[in-house]
Amino acid sequence: MSQGNSCVSVVGQQARACTVREALDRVGGKWSVGILVAASQGPVRFTELERQVEGISRRMLTLTLRNLERDGLLHRRVYPTVPPKVEYTATPMALELYESLVTLTAWAERHRAAITEARAAYDREHADWTGSRAD
Repeated sequence: MSQGNSCVSVVGQQARACTVREALDRVGGKWSVGILVAASQGPVRFTELERQVEGISRRMLTLTLRNLERDGLLHRRVYPTVPPKVEYTATPMALELYESLVTLTAWAERHRAAITEARAAYDREHADWTGSRAD
């Protein structure tokens, strides 16, 4: 069963919790924040997103865009030109989320070095003589 259909058979209160979890998973996905922040600035084309979202592959960008569109966070507009011009725009729902995403992104930037240091200290403290983690 695909991840998108994991809550189909759940009813009542559990269905609501599942939907929230799925929405948070989608928004918190590795690539979603960068895409949504970029699209919140105005219409953005696929190639612009490729340049702005560092490290994303074309395939992953395509999949993430489809999922964000499916969830109602992006609107995809295709212009009848040759070659076709496609733009992505944040929906009102995504624009409502924008400030939280910017705050989260700024937090991550501010604490990047501290997190890197904490990970290194943890790894040193928990490594056995072979260099692998000891539980």
